[in-house]
Amino acid sequence: MKTPKKRVLIYRIGSLGDTVVALPSLHLVARAYPDSERRLLTNIPIHVKAPPAAAVLENTGLVDGYFRYSIGTRSPRELISLWWQILRWRPDVLIYLTGSRGLKSARRDVFFFRLCGIRRMIGVPTSEDAQENRVSSIDQTLEYEAERLARSIGVLGYAHLDDPQNWSLCLTAAERTRASEVLESLAGRPLIAVSVGSKVQVKEWGSANWRALLDQLAILYPTYALALSGAAIDAEASEFIAEGWRHASPPSVVNLCGQLTPRESAAVFDRAKVFIGHDSGPMHLAAAVQTPCVAIFSARCKPRVWFPYGEKHRVLYHRVDCWGCNLDTCIIEQKKCIASITVDEVLAELRPILDPPIATNL
Repeated sequence: MKTPKKRVLIYRIGSLGDTVVALPSLHLVARAYPDSERRLLTNIPIHVKAPPAAAVLENTGLVDGYFRYSIGTRSPRELISLWWQILRWRPDVLIYLTGSRGLKSARRDVFFFRLCGIRRMIGVPTSEDAQENRVSSIDQTLEYEAERLARSIGVLGYAHLDDPQNWSLCLTAAERTRASEVLESLAGRPLIAVSVGSKVQVKEWGSANWRALLDQLAILYPTYALALSGAAIDAEASEFIAEGWRHASPPSVVNLCGQLTPRESAAVFDRAKVFIGHDSGPMHLAAAVQTPCVAIFSARCKPRVWFPYGEKHRVLYHRVDCWGCNLDTCIIEQKKCIASITVDEVLAELRPILDPPIATNL
């Protein structure tokens, strides 16, 4: 008699970046349960710029199906429907990969999943240590969120975050071909990828800064091409910041905002010499395909936790007195953390990654 497959429920909510930073843990789950049916419990996207988890995980083989719900719902009908769907599927184990939301929320989640008939749960942060990103005893830096997630399910094995294969999106030949098609007009020039979109006001560096940066890059690196990426709503702003570059070299700019899936965007980033952007999902996609990132961060979150993983990236983060505010919109302080980052600072981080500049008087 054939033994039925194990059913593994993975709980991970969030948007593009949240899904990408969980990749090493998802690869670990797949290795720990290679012959199982793995389904992801995730949220319905709440923002026009927030693609569903499936837009990242399709074709990876890491997840076989999805349960979705409205985040923060208090609707009895929706909660009962979700409970019934999970109960009827009868998961053997829950892998908890959702971000820390406090001990009360973790205990409430345990209660709900027990009602769903799940007896084995791995990774639920029911202690203060599990809730927090640990501080290194060596250099006093906080662990990356990807590290905290992997630690939370450490009973399954070691996630090997430094192995690029454990960040793999398993990009398909069709996705790589699509990237080649949209970059064809650039005639094989070395590529700089840029994404200026953000879901929250406090993370935005400002169009004037971006335009000044790209104007200088066009002069310093005239042999390079520029690929602008983001949601359709970012297309106009992206066109504005690239105007100076277009004047300097019209055929060397492509505005891909709204034209590609997240995975196709990752295939474009894979061909770039560097990615420049805000703290965002596209930044994490670029880091996942091992493209060096120059990332411009506000100080709304604690340093390092959400930085792109790895030593090859360069992050600009000004730790002002109000750091860690967790605000989406900053009015009183006028975004002084990210607003204080200068174009010259960003250029200084780019120079070691790019070839020596043609012009040296800037």
